[in-house]
Amino acid sequence: MTPDKAKQTVPSESFFREIQIEFLIHELKGPVSVIETALKTLLEKQEKFGPLSSKQERTLQRALKNAKKTREMINDLLEIGRSEAGCFLCCRFHLGKAIRDVLMEELETLTIGTISSEKSNGQIQDLETHGVFLIIEPQTARSEMLQDETKFRQIFGNLIKNALRHRKNRIDIRVFQENNQLVVDVSDDGPGVNPEDHELIFKRYVQANQGATLERNGHGLGLAGALIMARSLGGDIRLKSEAGKGATFRLILPMTMEQPKIPDECTIP
Repeated sequence: MTPDKAKQTVPSESFFREIQIEFLIHELKGPVSVIETALKTLLEKQEKFGPLSSKQERTLQRALKNAKKTREMINDLLEIGRSEAGCFLCCRFHLGKAIRDVLMEELETLTIGTISSEKSNGQIQDLETHGVFLIIEPQTARSEMLQDETKFRQIFGNLIKNALRHRKNRIDIRVFQENNQLVVDVSDDGPGVNPEDHELIFKRYVQANQGATLERNGHGLGLAGALIMARSLGGDIRLKSEAGKGATFRLILPMTMEQPKIPDECTIP
């Protein structure tokens, strides 16, 4: 082998850095899970471990809320890595149920309150009380999707998180099918995004910020990760927004994912 060819086979520093990061993310799952379980146990089994004062209960609830957020971030990072590696787990799942589950999880994480999952006239009851307006096309609500359900839930969850974080009073969610594709519009009435910054907010570890008029803050991974996962599933995310006029993020995904060739690194021995 010539020196040039040998050079080409040596992994880059960025490769080793990515491996180290992925290892750390995997290793963090265990401790975070233990912390979350312990906090839940203290809150839910006071008859066994002793009563809590109202101040102690609030402190534990705040800690539990942040433990859940940490777990979600870890899962997001893992799914982004799997998407980039071409790892998928396709299955049939009920679309309406997945959407309702994600909405309730995101709202409960914000400690907004108990959310009802009953439907009425295409909308989920009780959500409007919290400024969330959901309309699902009846046929779509009954449909099954053949996709990677975990990635779908995380993409949709990231769009909901973003809208809840930046809204002034409300978010509107519209779900329908078009040309055998699922279309999900998530709109907020927040500060909006200047057209020249549309690409910027989909970049990892970058946040759009125009002083007092616009802030789209976070860990810089939510929207970037959602776009990576959506494109890995054969779809896309598009943004329609102007500064001061709110934002609409449109998720487009094929109802049936083409079965990809599974890379060796995705195979479990």
